[in-house]
Amino acid sequence: MSNLRNQWAIRAAVPLLVAAALVVPPTPALAAAPYQDPALPVPTRVADLMSRMSLDEKLGQMTQAERGSVSGSDVTTYRLGSVLSGGGSAPSPNTAASWADMYDSFQNAALATPLGIPMIYGVDAVHGHNNVNGATIFPHNIGLGATRDPALAQRIGRAVAEEVSGTGIDWNFAPCLCVARNDRWGRTYESFGETPDLPSSMSAIVTGLQGTALNGSGSVLATAKHYLGDGGTAGGADQGDAQVSEADLRAVHLPPFRAAVERGVGSVMVSYSSWNGAKLHGHQYLISTVLKGELGFSGFVVSDWNGIDQIDGAAGTSGLDVRTAVNAGIDMVMVPTTWRQFIDLLRAEVQAGRVTTARVDDAVRRILTKKFELGLFEKPLTDRSYTATVGSAAHRALAREAVAKSQVVLKNSGNLLPLAATGGKIFVAGKSADNIGYQSGGWTISWQGSSGTITPGTTILQGIRNGAGSGTTVTYSQNGSGIDSSYRAAVAVVGETPYAEGQGDRTGSLGLDAADLSTLATLRASGVPVVVVLVSGRPLDIAAQLPGWNALVAAWLPGTEGQGVADVLFGTVQPGGKLPMTWMSSASQQPINSGDGKTPLFPYGFGLTYEPAQGDTSPPTTPGTPAAAAVTSSSATLTWTASTDNVGVTGYDVVRVQGTAETTVATPATASAALTGLSASTAYTFAVYARDAAGNRSPRSATVSVTTAGSGGGTGGCAATAATQSQWGNGYVIQVNVTNTGTTALNAWTVTFTLPPDHGLTGSWNGTLTANGQTITARNAAHNGALAPGASTSFGFQAGRPNGDTRVPPGYTCV
Repeated sequence: MSNLRNQWAIRAAVPLLVAAALVVPPTPALAAAPYQDPALPVPTRVADLMSRMSLDEKLGQMTQAERGSVSGSDVTTYRLGSVLSGGGSAPSPNTAASWADMYDSFQNAALATPLGIPMIYGVDAVHGHNNVNGATIFPHNIGLGATRDPALAQRIGRAVAEEVSGTGIDWNFAPCLCVARNDRWGRTYESFGETPDLPSSMSAIVTGLQGTALNGSGSVLATAKHYLGDGGTAGGADQGDAQVSEADLRAVHLPPFRAAVERGVGSVMVSYSSWNGAKLHGHQYLISTVLKGELGFSGFVVSDWNGIDQIDGAAGTSGLDVRTAVNAGIDMVMVPTTWRQFIDLLRAEVQAGRVTTARVDDAVRRILTKKFELGLFEKPLTDRSYTATVGSAAHRALAREAVAKSQVVLKNSGNLLPLAATGGKIFVAGKSADNIGYQSGGWTISWQGSSGTITPGTTILQGIRNGAGSGTTVTYSQNGSGIDSSYRAAVAVVGETPYAEGQGDRTGSLGLDAADLSTLATLRASGVPVVVVLVSGRPLDIAAQLPGWNALVAAWLPGTEGQGVADVLFGTVQPGGKLPMTWMSSASQQPINSGDGKTPLFPYGFGLTYEPAQGDTSPPTTPGTPAAAAVTSSSATLTWTASTDNVGVTGYDVVRVQGTAETTVATPATASAALTGLSASTAYTFAVYARDAAGNRSPRSATVSVTTAGSGGGTGGCAATAATQSQWGNGYVIQVNVTNTGTTALNAWTVTFTLPPDHGLTGSWNGTLTANGQTITARNAAHNGALAPGASTSFGFQAGRPNGDTRVPPGYTCV
């Protein structure tokens, strides 16, 4: 998605629309309708719902507005089907909880419509939930492509889905499956690689995002973008023209989308670009004939940000733009600010017969199908059991692993790498060494990205300091001043500053800037061996400088977990990354790609590793049994006796043990670990492994059992009120609002109620529900037990009942 036309108020925080814990007021119960029955097949439910919809309700489903230009009452009045956040558009404060509150506010507005159709909310979580402060920021796709690890991509997809779900969001505008063929393009870093096989294999991230079933816990709708050929435009121009034959378009750019469709991707976003002069947003052959027909895509197609405006070549949205786009096969139209005008134009086109009702019905059927498959009609509000996963220790450990696997060692004269962790002095320099914003790149907190401590994380400098052992001094100077011959190595962390599409296109030089070149000259003049760590969203023109560098590591845009870069520099992790792009000998070679006959500086697939320590097959000694301290409802600190090793311990893996399965939750360099994001009142079992520089791993330590604290027991009073969200012949969904009516804080709450005879629970969320006969006890989840005086939260449940029975639980008691 692009925000080229919206440098306006979406940058500013917009107040939340309604109170976070708002529950839709009870409305007269609808007559039992088949679309409300989750036991029926999705096509039956869709058909029934559509039979009840007016034209305006259908047009609303096809409309997506930006949060900064729409209110909750707008969502209700215009029956809007979707809301989105553009890059940098966030609630205030920008926290996971605020996002969840905002989402629930919009969703409750959608549920207040006569038919109660939930909206779907979209964001660009392209390398983590990157709009949210504190979220885990993973490497951009170019780095993941360097790992050549589809299973890793799938795990990352799952982690991103959990963090996105924890803020309520149910639709991710990712992954980008473009095949970048010219490094001048400002979106090169969004591509997994320059050949179709690499993005095709990494489409495994779709499975991670969507899970095995869309209505599964923590699953979100994925989007394959940008269809089609955006990585093949002439000159690498963003929103340009792919001047290629159909055979080349099919051979190079189509395969990743075919792979995503085979994985069941739920939506596809159309590209701004053109194919041989024809705008993709109006290309019926590619959208309807090829994508929906030939590839069998059954999800829905969404436009890019104001993308339909470009069809007729004139500014703004016209009737011609609207009918061309919808008739071409676009099902939902992203019209961030002019959504009212779009609805009016589309209505006029339908009434004039220029857009058929059959085309509208096809679009709405596709959209509603995904909403039903996502389970939004049964569980429309945020599953806050995932809110604590935003920026969790486990996800950051996964990101660190991904960073280490993405590093590509391109030069290593005299085996300078890996650096010894102990002894001597290491000098670090460069503008990107201690800058989370620079190492994360564009699409991080804001659309184009920015400099500085924009979100929590570990900079590359901090990673080096953490990785350096006893007796090692690490000195940092951004411009290199102060270095002398007493240092055993200098690490220069240099490269590009953040950008996104449009502003990231580079038509001229692709080399380092003057500040980087000056820093490198200062380091070289000292005579100290120089390791260059290149932070960039694409290969750069560095052939002229390379002979003066002793080692070169392509770090790409690693995200918040810079420790992964240090892991490779110190040899904690053996480098295994391979170039996902051909590395140019000079900018004049662009475009340069594998197999085109041009001579690169480094070929596609190139990447060095370290020679293993000769003869070292001895693992470290077993770590001591971990001891737990500072145990709270969501965190704990583990310490253990350090391991020893003949060549030195380089780090530890803390694992959660569940039967025979193990999950790595932390990878500290020293003999302690702070674990966060734990669930309250939960028993955990942890153990520790040690690693050495040769890659040997110790036996597992003995285990320690940790039970997190409960949410406590405040003295405030509470009240519970219920609202029936939906009901059908043999079931219903109820949301219960819990309010602290006392004068002191509540740290936990319990609600009891009685199900009518022959009724039974079939599901619940945002609380822990247990049954004793027909008596149900609902206790708070880990995230919603603490309530200040006057504050509210909610939980929900679904129950089954005999056909024809219209009863619901009569009352609720809160203690």
